[in-house]
Amino acid sequence: MKLNYSIGIDIGGTNTDIGIVSADGKIIDKENLPTNEYYDADLYMKDVAEKIKILLERNKISEIDGIGIGAPNGNTYTGSIDNAPNLNFKGQVKLAEMMKKYIDTKVVVSNDANAAAYGEMIYGGAKNLDHFITFTLGTGVGSGIIIDRKLILGSTSTAGELGHSIIIINGRQCGCGRKGCLETYTSAGGIRRTALELMEHNPYYSGVLKDIAPENLTSKMVGDAANAGDPIGIQTFENVGYLLGIAMANAVTFSAPQAIFLMGGPVHAGEVLMKPLRKSFDEHLLNIYQGTVDIRVSELKDNEVAILGAAALCQL
Repeated sequence: MKLNYSIGIDIGGTNTDIGIVSADGKIIDKENLPTNEYYDADLYMKDVAEKIKILLERNKISEIDGIGIGAPNGNTYTGSIDNAPNLNFKGQVKLAEMMKKYIDTKVVVSNDANAAAYGEMIYGGAKNLDHFITFTLGTGVGSGIIIDRKLILGSTSTAGELGHSIIIINGRQCGCGRKGCLETYTSAGGIRRTALELMEHNPYYSGVLKDIAPENLTSKMVGDAANAGDPIGIQTFENVGYLLGIAMANAVTFSAPQAIFLMGGPVHAGEVLMKPLRKSFDEHLLNIYQGTVDIRVSELKDNEVAILGAAALCQL
């Protein structure tokens, strides 16, 4: 029987956010601690457990469904993070095993993109869907795949890295070591880079983006410029929408989802992204899937999705 509360933990390279989530998807209280100040994983998990106990005591909660942890390189099969980038903990860190030493409850670990997909299913716009995919545009491009209301993990718990599908042969260098990954064009950094390249190749451009120092330019600035009618901003998001539409159309061929959900900062640019994206998606979608897939924006708030997604993992 499901109880009323679960704990969601979002482990980031700088901070760790911890929240109590109610059954209806409300974050009722939060704590945090600085991830980057810890080099001893066991001490870190001990302090995370103490934060959880503070939250439970403060809210007079005695029982929970479990603890879900969203982390870089999170492995659901082993309950660990494996060689995570941007963390001081190296090698395999057995998070679930460590946590259970301090709090005796179900502990589920996954990567943040998978957690976001599961959060969409439990608390967001996919509550009534059996098959869907999520794309998260941010520092990178994350994705999660749900088929028959089950999170697809594959043999290594790493299935669904659609941000690292190659969209341009011999294209931009990606941090993963390959070239031309979707992430290098449609992440926040990829959007910024495209805008800078377009300005470099348009010497007569005199719009608002030209006056911004390259190191200060952000994807939000590019989106705001596009919405104000700036030609470089518009062209940048047309490029992002075009490539993302192709990637999404390709993704449909292996899982036949009912919907694809988009989340993350660049998505807030709105129709300057969504219009070219839908056009590209429709143009590249295999005919047998035409009219069967909705393109939607996530119903989860950007500042809540990580905790909600992690908490939702308790229902895996």
